[in-house]
Amino acid sequence: MKKKLVLFYIFSGLLFCGSLQAQNVKFKKYFENYTLRINYLRIGNRQHDTINLVSMERLSTWAGSQTQLLDPFDNGDYRVVVCDHVNGRKLYSRGYNSLFHEYRDTPQGKDSVASFEEVLRLPWPQRKVDICFQKRGSDQLYRTQYQYYFDPDSAIRRLMQQSWLRVEATPLRLQYKGDSRKKIDVVIVPEGYGPSDTAKMRRDMMSFCDYLLGQEPFSSRRNDFNVWGVPLVGEASGITDPKKGISVNSLVGSSYNTFGSDRYLMTTHLFKLHDAIGSTPCDHIIIMANSTTYGGGAIYNFYAMSSLNEMAYMVLPHELGHSIGGLADEYVDENLSYGDMHSLTVEPTEPNITTLVNFQSKWADMLPAGTPVPTPANDEVSRGENGPLGVYEGAGYHAHGIYRPVMHCMMRDYAPFCPVCAKRLNDIFDLYTK
Repeated sequence: MKKKLVLFYIFSGLLFCGSLQAQNVKFKKYFENYTLRINYLRIGNRQHDTINLVSMERLSTWAGSQTQLLDPFDNGDYRVVVCDHVNGRKLYSRGYNSLFHEYRDTPQGKDSVASFEEVLRLPWPQRKVDICFQKRGSDQLYRTQYQYYFDPDSAIRRLMQQSWLRVEATPLRLQYKGDSRKKIDVVIVPEGYGPSDTAKMRRDMMSFCDYLLGQEPFSSRRNDFNVWGVPLVGEASGITDPKKGISVNSLVGSSYNTFGSDRYLMTTHLFKLHDAIGSTPCDHIIIMANSTTYGGGAIYNFYAMSSLNEMAYMVLPHELGHSIGGLADEYVDENLSYGDMHSLTVEPTEPNITTLVNFQSKWADMLPAGTPVPTPANDEVSRGENGPLGVYEGAGYHAHGIYRPVMHCMMRDYAPFCPVCAKRLNDIFDLYTK
């Protein structure tokens, strides 16, 4: 039974929750050691979108940082900001992306209205707050799209009246390195495993744990990660693939051919995904698809996904570059249905691509002295190597007008992460561990 979220007063329009500034927010003064889970629908198309709240839940613990509460990275198409209702002080924020944002850049998304499930996990406020759902405008600035008043006392009373209880699976500790408040907690969710696949599922989870930690800079920071596995199975084995006529009622409803791309393997069932995770400590999610067909995908601060294809050991790190690092694809593919998502007239928010509109905000300070901008291509660099740091044309699906840091990188063609991408990943790891 769904719990209706009636504890918010809703204000619509382009409101400002204010700019974020570095503040020493004390967790125990403003939050309790619980998680507020908010389920909502983002409904719309390229012209407009709205947010409809569906339900809320209080989870048993808050596994995120208690010291790094304000997001220092100007990344993501969307951002949630929690503000003190009385004085407007910013208490918590995180940027994120959404599958809806990709939909709106498809031909169908121009006019056809669609509904996408989204889930936010926030620390549980001690006092009355305003929860600001912000989205980035064409000028790259965040504006508050909707603002919700939340009273935790009223919420607790209402939740105590709820009679339903979800039974959660006990998570597997694939790797445990300590207190979740100082670690990066990654949850692996098995998808496409049937009742007879339990042993295989556990073996595959260990393989995915190795893939997660197998590439730099993840391998050097492996002691900063806790890795959990959710031991749940669906009704049958396999993954839905519309072009092959395969339909499977899997655990979280994943499918190939998302937005018409054969290899784009994603799920739109975010509520089911987070139901599967339950109260497992969770900073990031990996969906492990029981299929040998090449495929995967990722959304920044939503989830990463990969099949069990023989290239999974490289596909997964690439997708984690998106979901954890907020990194852009550096390859060229102007046939993609969402290939217009990067405007050439503004500087992209992703740290590893530039239109040169404001290159000083990117990796300009990392370039060796005398490096020409743009940098001529060096076709002699092996695909297994990055090559010298520069500003090379061809990235973000565009052959011209968008530039990348090196000739080859994990975000382009499965070479090692380049220095620019590795720096951003390490900076984000610090957000959870410092």
